[in-house]
Amino acid sequence: MLALMVARLGAASRRKVRGLGSLGRGLATDPPGSPDAAAAESPAPLPDSEPAAERRRARKDPRGSSVLLFPGQGSQFVGMGRGLLKYPNVREMFSVAQQVLGYDLLALCLQGPEDQLRETVHCQPAVFVTSLAAVERLNHENPKAIETCVAAAGFSVGEYAALVFSGSMNFAEALYAVKVRAEAMQEASQLVPSGMLSVTGRPQAQYKAACLQAEEHCSSLGIKEPVCSVANYLFPDGRVLAGHQQALEFLQQNSGQLQFLRTKALPVSGAFHTELMASAAEALRKVLRQVEVRRPEINVYSNVDAKRYMNADQVRRQLVKQLVAPVKWEQTLHEIYERTQGTKFPDTYEVGPGRQLGATLVKCNRKAFMTYANVEVTADEEDDDDVEAKK
Repeated sequence: MLALMVARLGAASRRKVRGLGSLGRGLATDPPGSPDAAAAESPAPLPDSEPAAERRRARKDPRGSSVLLFPGQGSQFVGMGRGLLKYPNVREMFSVAQQVLGYDLLALCLQGPEDQLRETVHCQPAVFVTSLAAVERLNHENPKAIETCVAAAGFSVGEYAALVFSGSMNFAEALYAVKVRAEAMQEASQLVPSGMLSVTGRPQAQYKAACLQAEEHCSSLGIKEPVCSVANYLFPDGRVLAGHQQALEFLQQNSGQLQFLRTKALPVSGAFHTELMASAAEALRKVLRQVEVRRPEINVYSNVDAKRYMNADQVRRQLVKQLVAPVKWEQTLHEIYERTQGTKFPDTYEVGPGRQLGATLVKCNRKAFMTYANVEVTADEEDDDDVEAKK
């Protein structure tokens, strides 16, 4: 039944969705009004029928190029997407999303309620679609940024948006995989009380040792197989630790002796990117076997090891492993922006809600941050009037 549903979504949406600029790399790079962009409005052939030479983009000179960063869960807010609806294809993207998800995602993004938008099952699809809608705005206002893009990376669920942008996955099929992923992670979160803790530490802080102490504390409370580990590497001395709730409470209560400067519990439902998500892996593995995956046409970096994807099988494997492995975001930024002295940095665009990835970039590489910009997903008063007039 699952295979039939995925196949139906893929077949029904390819004709409709592959014409959308950001949903196929070859189409996204055509400036609005160009002959190739006009041709994209007609039904495109299925990916397997496209010659390999046409699917592969020529390697670009890194000078004068761009990098796109896609945010993850936690960046969402009520009202996101309002500033994107006037751009080509965005309403159609949300329409396809409604078919895939079975509910009105656009209404949830624009109107909330906030507690419902924050839920994992809604938040991940919302961030995914809004991020790709932000690409449409960037393509409309600055098509060169899309055409000269040489690399993309996404934080957690943002990696799926990066893969769609790169031409590795189809929009509707990737969204369905995100839906399955979010539902499985939500179910895994409900098995034991768990969470995530953002930590900024002193240079001498030992995060793994702190997690071991927290696990020992949990064991003393009678918790079998306690989990506490680094879930996100954000920037130097910035980590997110995740695991059993009692472990996180221990870390907060002993933050001073653990050399933590600041700790903050994150508003998420569970310990993402730890072994407590293991029960979600099979559902995601199963759906990824049934969606079409191709090698990315630009460099896309895996959260698992901060290395670029080389083939479709690697994409499938790493996306499953990502559920239980830490997000190596700091290492990914070093990999993307490493260059010899005197080499120019690319323009960097954060496409999606919030500016959290920009905040990590400035702490990892100030020179790279000098050419950073955020693609706004909200609207000013004038835009709001336009949106109301079109309803």
